Amino acid sequence: MFLKKVDGPRAVTLPDGSVMTRADLPPADTTRWVASRKAAVVRAVLCGLISRAEALERYALSDDEFDSWISAVRQHGIAALRATAVQKYRQP
Repeated sequence: MFLKKVDGPRAVTLPDGSVMTRADLPPADTTRWVASRKAAVVRAVLCGLISRAEALERYALSDDEFDSWISAVRQHGIAALRATAVQKYRQP
């Protein structure tokens, strides 16, 4: 079997005991960002599966956008990543 050479780990164990691999990440050409895809990218960066720079480049994200995803997950959980819930979790 042939494995493509990649920088960094191929799989990481998440704090809940589950394993996340590069195959679990959304495709690089993703244009429709649902909460589960945003959460997968945030988990991958926070657990060290991919670097922040690689995530920003691969998904064409801005620093501000990705920072908002991370802070939303840290403060309110994955539910805060929903586009329909932005106003509910926005700071006054």
